[in-house]
Amino acid sequence: MAFVILDPCGPEKSAECVSVCPVDCIEEGTDQFYIDPDVCIDCGACVAVCPVDAIVEEYDLTPKQEIFLEKAEEFFANK
Repeated sequence: MAFVILDPCGPEKSAECVSVCPVDCIEEGTDQFYIDPDVCIDCGACVAVCPVDAIVEEYDLTPKQEIFLEKAEEFFANK
């Protein structure tokens, strides 16, 4: 299981999540930050500091939000 960053991150991009991640799995993309689902240890540290509540657990995604997990997987696959 991993956490996923949703669309509220786009306009905010405050980056508190990056500094608290113990495994450095969060990186900045052009439109938002992304969590590497293969590296995330599901600790939740990022959730606690996100000022716009843009981070949710993968299993809590609605069908409409699943695109954000796909975007993260694609972001890290193309690195």
